[in-house]
Formats: sequence, structure tokens, C-alpha cells
Amino acid sequence: MIDTHCHLDAAEFSTDYRAASALARAAGVTRIIVPGVSVACFPRQKFVVATTPGAYAAYGIHPLYLTQSDSGDLQQLRHYLQQERPVAVGEIGLDFYAPQADKAQQTEFFAAQLQLAREFELPVILHSRRAVDAVLHALRRHPVRGGVAHAFNGSLQQAAEFIKLGFKLGFGGALTHAGSRRIRMLATELPLSALVLETDAPDIAPAWLHGGRNSPEQLPRIADELAQLRGMTVEELVAHTDANAREVFPGLDAGC
Repeated sequence: MIDTHCHLDAAEFSTDYRAASALARAAGVTRIIVPGVSVACFPRQKFVVATTPGAYAAYGIHPLYLTQSDSGDLQQLRHYLQQERPVAVGEIGLDFYAPQADKAQQTEFFAAQLQLAREFELPVILHSRRAVDAVLHALRRHPVRGGVAHAFNGSLQQAAEFIKLGFKLGFGGALTHAGSRRIRMLATELPLSALVLETDAPDIAPAWLHGGRNSPEQLPRIADELAQLRGMTVEELVAHTDANAREVFPGLDAGC
């Protein structure tokens, strides 16, 4: 089973990321993609991935971390993409939720990172909050080789546009909450060929954790919830979502 989005390098895992990854592996989660959020975090991220069996890095500058960034960070990102050979560029995108969000800065950094993804022929892992149409607009201006729209919560029409552009749609703990009607509807009605699984650990905890720390070992139970929503076996679901993840992230080693 592949967790396509897990921040195993986050501070919440600072003392037990090895134990958390071991528990996940014992539960059947044998591959974990660890997205980056800022250049300052890249060294820690690199270390965690290097010391975690089945972990893969994606490097990128998250829109909410741009207050700590400048144009020199893009050169640092280029260096990591060139030297570390990650499976994707990410987590990148736009976040217009906060009223103080600098939309111009976010748009500039997003476009620059899409260009780097094109240069290195890498897929991207997208963050989009209150900005789905703006993200789609940027992708049309700067086409890339696809990727994952992480924690997707747009409309069916927006989902169709991402799929046309070669993207899969990430679903995780949010679909386990009975009140998440839109996400549960999307997870049920979207084509199976468009879905990938993720935890976004330590964030977006599933319902049974009651707001506690999320972890990659929760992925099998999340998969089971999604399988029940779609009226299929969890084995059938995971066969499809794993194949979808390998399709969009060709850098994943099937023999890991």
C-alpha cells in the first residue's frame, strides 16, 4: 500500500518517525512519499527519507511557508531536484484561505516551481485551498507531466479538469468523517482510475483519532472506509490506487 502524502519529517514525528514508519510497514504500508514544505526543512527531510525503508522524497516550497522564503530558495530547490532525484516536486500550489495571503508572491513561486518540474520532467504534488481555479489556470499556462491534487475538495467539474491534465486526486482521513459530505461524494463518484490514497500525517486525522496525531499506519483503515463507500473490497481498491500511484510517480520502486 502506498501513502502518497505523509510528512514523516514533521516535528510531530521528531522522536519516533522510525517507530511510526515501522508500524505502518507492519500494517502493509510499504511506500511513503514525504513532500517538502520549505528549504530550511530539506536537510531533515533528506535524512528521514534516507533512514526510512520505503520512503521517497518530493521537494518543494509550500505556499504557506513563503513568508520564510526568497528567490534564492528556488536555486536551493533546483539543487535538491538535481542532486537527490526525488519522485516529484511538492508540496507546491496556492492557498488563498488566509486573508493576509500574498496572492502575487504565491503565484510567482508556484509558476517558478512548475517550470522546475518541467525542466526535470517530474510530476508535482499540489496544495490548493480556496484556489482550485487559480491552480488549474497555472497548470494550463505551465503544463507538467501530471501529479496529485492533494486533499482534493473541489467540484466534480474541477476534478474532471485535473484528470484531463494528467492528475490523480488524493483522498485520506477527511473522507472518514460523516460530516464531510462533499468529500465522501467525490470519493464515491469519481473514476477509480483517478484516486490515490494519502494520510497527510500528522494532519487530517481520521474520525477515530478524534483530532489526535495522524500517522501512516492509519492508511489501511482509511482504505477500508473508501472501499465501503464504493461498494468494493479493500483488496480491489488498493490494487487500483497503488497502480494509480505508480502511474503518476514512476520513480517509485516496485521492488522496495
